[in-house]
Amino acid sequence: MIRDVNFEDISDGFIYKPDDLVNVGCNECMGCSDCCRITGDSIILDPYDIYNLCKGLGKSFEDMMEKEIEIRIVDNLILPNLITYDEDNPEKEEKCAFLNEENRCSIHSFRPGYCRLFPMGRLYDEKGMHYFLQVNECTKPKASRYPVKLREWIGIENLSQYEDFVVSWHDFCKKTGEALSKVPDPQKTYTARYILQIFYVEPYKTGVTFWNQYENRLKEVSAKLGLK
Repeated sequence: MIRDVNFEDISDGFIYKPDDLVNVGCNECMGCSDCCRITGDSIILDPYDIYNLCKGLGKSFEDMMEKEIEIRIVDNLILPNLITYDEDNPEKEEKCAFLNEENRCSIHSFRPGYCRLFPMGRLYDEKGMHYFLQVNECTKPKASRYPVKLREWIGIENLSQYEDFVVSWHDFCKKTGEALSKVPDPQKTYTARYILQIFYVEPYKTGVTFWNQYENRLKEVSAKLGLK
């Protein structure tokens, strides 16, 4: 999702690498679940998130639709995001559908990339992807936080492979979104639905690695859309 903000306004001004220490430690967020409550529809899911959710929950994309995830238009693409709601008042969005009765994340071991990264953010330029600390996101007092190696905070095996995927997916979404901005309906809607179908709805084989499946789908879609 493209954000029209100034880097200086939302960060501490530093760029971080995976082996850098970042002041994000929070004792596993004990006693706090604020970041799981007021997210609205901002937790956008990428194909790797869906792969992990399907594998971890034993559900399909369709199984999760309208219960744990929903879809919306993001930069001309149709993308899924986590649903937040209030159990006692479904019309009032209050907490993530995966937040349990103890106010703990029930999918923590396979949580989405946005959740793993928080309160860090990603910055993209011609050199690739970089990490930065979002200074106004986490509600924990700064004095109570402690340094943690960023690689450990994210907690993903084969982090470099995951980062390659993140950059690839970001570039694809940006390039496709810009192209669709120049395409009239109904072609725009048809193309956006096609992308949703191939990268999200069509089941991934959870018994094998995600990366090759993604690359094959990316090649298929890029060829059909004439992307380079």
